[in-house]
Amino acid sequence: MQTERNATLLIDVLRSLVAERQIVIEDFVVMPDHFHLLLTLSDEITIEKAMQLIKGRFSYRLSHEFGHKGEVWQRGFSEVQVIGREAFETHREYITRNPVKAGLVRHGESFPFCFETLAKRKKAGAEARTSS
Repeated sequence: MQTERNATLLIDVLRSLVAERQIVIEDFVVMPDHFHLLLTLSDEITIEKAMQLIKGRFSYRLSHEFGHKGEVWQRGFSEVQVIGREAFETHREYITRNPVKAGLVRHGESFPFCFETLAKRKKAGAEARTSS
């Protein structure tokens, strides 16, 4: 996701899949060379299918909207099944700290391509429209 354009495109793909009720996103961060995603899946979709939708839709849009030719993704992905509230919070904290660990920001919440930052912006925008 080496550019802001690509990170924004991936986030847009994630939003579209959420809007279609294909996936439920609990948390994410889009890093320059990878992304972390904490999902809740329904019984109708497997992790393999969810990743196929994400990677496939991103690749399609990158090619058709921006003319990118060639491979985008490495084969496969890593997954961890998260069971229980403690494990959930541990993974969420790992995702939040990833940009800090990489030296991109001092506080994970300030990284522009993460769930928390985008949720805060959305809330601030909604509050601004309500108070106008």
